[in-house]
Amino acid sequence: MSRSLALFAIGLVFGGGAGFVIAAGNGVTFEGHDHGDPAHHGGGHGEMAAHDHSQAVSLAAGPDAPSVAIQLHEDPMAGWNLQVTPQNFRFAPQHASAADVEGEGHAHVYVNGEKLARLYANWMHIPALPEGAEVKVSLNANSHSALLVEGQPVEAKLTVPAGGEGS
Repeated sequence: MSRSLALFAIGLVFGGGAGFVIAAGNGVTFEGHDHGDPAHHGGGHGEMAAHDHSQAVSLAAGPDAPSVAIQLHEDPMAGWNLQVTPQNFRFAPQHASAADVEGEGHAHVYVNGEKLARLYANWMHIPALPEGAEVKVSLNANSHSALLVEGQPVEAKLTVPAGGEGS
């Protein structure tokens, strides 16, 4: 009998371990959804870590409301350098995916409506952008919720120019 229990326990350990390995390899977590599916996170192209599990954060307009401006600078070697200038907002990568704190968070960068990356600072290199592509940067709270001022997303957009520097 003790041998049967020992074999049963060994089977549970190895079976459970194999189950966890298979689940993790397929992106399944205890949060109840598949992190391997970009559709659950509003992103594509491997943007599996981009979460948006909460509602937008609505803020009142006024002198303390956050805003953002962006510029594209053609890189002398290749691609483009994106400059992001937020107002009344600070990048706080150490608090990403944590509780919201007023006035801090990160940005999401989109090209032609497809999420490219999270941004935790004022500059980012983009290796290639097609002429006429739309680049959008949105400010987001720590929880990845979009920031809204008077119901409008706090974001900036621009179109990649035909040759030369863009702004």
